[in-house]
Amino acid sequence: MANLVYKRVSTDQQSTARQNLVLDEAGIEDPVVFEEDPGTSSRLHPLQRPKFRELLTYARPGDTVHISEMFRLVRTTGHILDVLDVLHRDQVALRIHDGAFSAMDLTARHPRTKELLSTVKFMVQTLAAAGELQRDLQRELTYDGLRAAETKGSKGGRRPAVTADKTDDVRTAYLEGRSIAALARDHGVSRGAIRTAVADLLPDHTAIEEDVPAPELPVTLDMPGKVADFLHATELEPAERAALDQGTTVRRGQGYTLRVSAVPAVHRQLLARCRPLDGGQGLPAVPAQRKARREYENRVSALTP
Repeated sequence: MANLVYKRVSTDQQSTARQNLVLDEAGIEDPVVFEEDPGTSSRLHPLQRPKFRELLTYARPGDTVHISEMFRLVRTTGHILDVLDVLHRDQVALRIHDGAFSAMDLTARHPRTKELLSTVKFMVQTLAAAGELQRDLQRELTYDGLRAAETKGSKGGRRPAVTADKTDDVRTAYLEGRSIAALARDHGVSRGAIRTAVADLLPDHTAIEEDVPAPELPVTLDMPGKVADFLHATELEPAERAALDQGTTVRRGQGYTLRVSAVPAVHRQLLARCRPLDGGQGLPAVPAQRKARREYENRVSALTP
């Protein structure tokens, strides 16, 4: 009966020191440790994380998975229930050593139906929902702070390399014949930063011609939460990321949908990004995720090409 220890941090600036302390105090005998690469996102489904998949492959009936706290492994109610189903199928126990779930036997099943006990399921859903609420509130407070800063003239994101008090001097010098390379040396910035400051003055900057076709108009589609969770943890193009980040969360029972407004081309790109949810490429197919992707595919397919 092996003791399998799982560790994960959300960013590469964090360490597993706290997790190590909790697990060391637990006195786990002969632990076999599986630690995700730093920065493995909590939004990525646990069953698709490399080290947790490796742990499940290694595990044998009767083994026990040890984690310092539940949210090192999962973040949403759906993820918790998916993981518990897999552990039950493989006859692997789960032991949580700190936090709200530490006093519960999350793998307890009804002796006859073999389904997760209703009391356990209720507690899991309640505590996970409380965790999601806390994160949503933090996100809303962050957005409110950014909006408040914008009303005072501040903008979020990376500061421009050429500051506002120098922009006029740069533009004047460029109009007087100073080269971009020379301006970059003068101000200690890259040539790209200078080009950004004088973008509308560059020779190839032309007005939009009248015969240019009208751009596609944004279309609003409801993206299933499981698809949104996967895409949040996926590397996206700037336009795709912007559409996702600006989406509106709509609660639906225990889950949610993300109301995304984007041009049809971006919706199609996002749909292509979540193709791994159908399984393949070394990733297991999670039925609920596959169903969510197909729902989103049906909505995207209905858009006019």
